[in-house]
Amino acid sequence: MDDIVKEFLAESCENLDRMDRELVELEKDPTSSALLASIFRTIHTIKGTSGFLGFSKLESVAHAGENLLSPVRDGKLALTPAIATGLLTMIDVLRAILRAVEATSTDGEQEYPDLITELARLLRDGGAPAAGVAQPAGGVAVSGVQEGTRHAEVSESSVRVDVTVLDQLMNLVGELVLARNRILQCALKRADQEFLKTAQPLNMITTDLRKRVMKARMQPVSNVFGKFPRVVRDVALSCGKQVEIVVEGSETELDRTIIEAIKDPLTHLVRNSVDHGIESPAVRTKKGKQATGTLKLKALHESGYVTIEISDDGAGIDREAIKKKGLEKGLINLEQSARMSDREILNLIFLPGFSTAAQITNVSGRGVGMDVVRTNIEKVGGTVEVESTLGQGTRIKIKIPLTLTIIPVLMVKSGGERFAIPQVNLLELVRLRGNEVTESIEMVHDAPVCRLRNRLLPLVFLSSELSTTRKATRVTSSTTLVNIAVLQADNHQFGLIVDDIEDTEEIVVKPLDDELKGIPVFAGTTIRGNGEVALILDVLGLAHKAHALGTNHRDTADQEQATAVVDIRNLLLFQAGDDGQFGIPASAIVRLEKIPRNKVERSARQNVVRYRGEIMRLLDLASALGRNSVVDADVLQVLVCLHQGRHIGLVIDRIVDVVRDKVVLQERAEENPNLQPAIFGDRVVDLLDMPGLLANLASQGQFVTGGM
Repeated sequence: MDDIVKEFLAESCENLDRMDRELVELEKDPTSSALLASIFRTIHTIKGTSGFLGFSKLESVAHAGENLLSPVRDGKLALTPAIATGLLTMIDVLRAILRAVEATSTDGEQEYPDLITELARLLRDGGAPAAGVAQPAGGVAVSGVQEGTRHAEVSESSVRVDVTVLDQLMNLVGELVLARNRILQCALKRADQEFLKTAQPLNMITTDLRKRVMKARMQPVSNVFGKFPRVVRDVALSCGKQVEIVVEGSETELDRTIIEAIKDPLTHLVRNSVDHGIESPAVRTKKGKQATGTLKLKALHESGYVTIEISDDGAGIDREAIKKKGLEKGLINLEQSARMSDREILNLIFLPGFSTAAQITNVSGRGVGMDVVRTNIEKVGGTVEVESTLGQGTRIKIKIPLTLTIIPVLMVKSGGERFAIPQVNLLELVRLRGNEVTESIEMVHDAPVCRLRNRLLPLVFLSSELSTTRKATRVTSSTTLVNIAVLQADNHQFGLIVDDIEDTEEIVVKPLDDELKGIPVFAGTTIRGNGEVALILDVLGLAHKAHALGTNHRDTADQEQATAVVDIRNLLLFQAGDDGQFGIPASAIVRLEKIPRNKVERSARQNVVRYRGEIMRLLDLASALGRNSVVDADVLQVLVCLHQGRHIGLVIDRIVDVVRDKVVLQERAEENPNLQPAIFGDRVVDLLDMPGLLANLASQGQFVTGGM
C-alpha cells in the first residue's frame, strides 16, 4: 500500500478514537466550544483527505456528518441525544470503511444510504428522533455495521514517538554496541568457548536492535523536498521569472538528524538556482530557450550514500566573472588565478563573503550562504561539488552518508596504529604472497600500480600518507606479503596498502576534536571494545591527498592555449583505427573488458551490451574520431568508462602502454577538437577529451555510430 495511504489510515484511526471520546464528553457539556471545534476539524480533515485520495464512499459519509456538525458548532443547533447517537454511528461506519481501505486499497462495495439519510433528517428536524421509531440503545441501526464496533488494525499497529525519545534510544543503542564489542573481545582473548557461545546471542540481538532503531529514525527526503514548490514559486514571483520544479526520488530515506541538517543548505541552493541561475522569460526566449525554466531535484542511493542533485537549465556560471570577483575581494592573487583549474574556480563560490550579485536583494547578494552550505554539509560527513556549463545550466551534487551514529567498518593496522575504514567505501580485500607480489605490482615512473583482473589500480601506502613509519614505502623484490584494501572514492578506485587487516565490526562514530578537524584524511573517531581510541579514515580525503583520483580536467582557458605543459599521472595509451595512437587518463577507466561480439545487440540504432544489470552503450571509438575502423575480431577490447552516472564502453583495437610523465601539449586541430596532440618522449600521442567527445555526440543525436 502506498505510504501516503498508510499514513492517512493511521492518522484517521487515531482521530476517530479521539473524536469518539470527545463526543461522549460533549454530551456532558454540550456548550464546550473547544470540543465542538476539535470534533469539526477532525471530520473536516478526514473528508478532505479522503476526497483527495479518491475514496468517494468515505468522503460522502464524512460530508454528511460535517453538514450536521456545522450548525452545532455555530450554535444554531443544539446537541441532542439523537444527534450524538447519529454521529457516533457515523464514526463506526468510517472505521468500517477504513478497514476496507486497509484490506483492499479501496473503500469497498458497501453503501450506507440509511446513515446518510438519517444524518440529513436530524439536520432538517432540529435533532429530534424519528417519529414513532424507538431509538436503539447502542446507536442508529445501519446495515452491515456492528454497533459500537472498533477491529482498528492500522491505528493499533503504529504509535507516535517523540523524536527526543528516538534520540535517547539511539544513544543507548550506541552504548550497547560498545559494551557488546568489549564483551566479544574479552571472550576471544580468554579463548573460553562457553563464554564465546554465550556472547554470540548478545551480538545478534544487538545487531538486530541497531538495525530496527535505525529504521525507526529513517525519514524520506520528501519531508524536505515537499516545501520547495512553494519556495520556488515565491522566489520566481519576486524575481519576475517562470520556473517549473521537477522532483525525483523523494521516497529516498535518510537518518532524521541528517534530514534536519540539510534542510537549510538545500533551501539556500534552491533559492540560488532560481535567483542566480535561471534567466528571465525574455532573456530565455532571446537565447532560444523555453520561457519557463526547469529546476530539478533528484535523490538516490549510491554505495551507502545518498546523492542529492540540484540542477537547472539556466545561464550557468561565468568562470571569468568568478575569477574577477575573487581578485577584487582579495581571495586569490594573479598568480593563483592564472593556474587555477576549472574545479578550483567554481569552488571559489564557497568562500566566505563571495558573491557576484550586482545588487543586494531580499533573496541574495550579501555573500553569506554558500560557505555555510558547504560547512553544514561537511559537518554531517558529506561533500558538495559544482558542475556548470555557461549558457546551459548548473548542477550541484551533494553526497551524504545514510546515518552518522553507528557504521560497519574494517579495522586495519599501519605503523603499529589501528584505523577504521567505512565499509561503504570498501570493494574487496586482496592479499598477495610470494611471486604474486612481483607479478601483480609494478612501478610505472615511480608510481605503484597493481594489475587486478585486467584493471589498472593505483596503489597508496597508508603508512606513507599518515607518516606512521620511517620504513621504505615501496614494493621491492624482497617483499613477500602485501595487504591491499580496494577502495572507491568519488567514482574512482584505488588500492590502499596496509600492514595488517584485522576484522569487521560495528562502531559508534564520535566527532573529531578541534585539533584534528583540519586534517583531511580523518572522518571521526571511535572507542573500541578494549577502550582503545581509533581514527576513522576519510577515504575521499585520503585519495585526494595521495593524488589517487587522477588529474582534474583542465579548464577551458588552458585547453585553448596553443602549447602548455601538464602532469598526466597515469596515461593509458591505445590504438583505435588504422593510424595513430591515443591516450586517456587511467583514472577515467573503470574496467578493461573483453566482450564477445555475439553478445552485442542493437537498441534504438545503437550498439549495446548487457553489463552488470544495465544496458551499456558501445562506442566504436575509431569511427567516432573520424578514423577508419579496423575492429574485426570475435572478442572486442572495451574500455569501460562512466558518463553521467552510466557505463559507456569504448571499443578499441588494442592497449599499447601505460605511462606517467609530463607531456608537451600542441595546438588542437579545428576538424577534431576532441583530440589534443601531445609530444611524449619520441612519439606523438593524441590525448582524448572523453567528456567533450561524448557530450558532442549526444548533442548531435548520434551518440553511438559506426559498425562492429
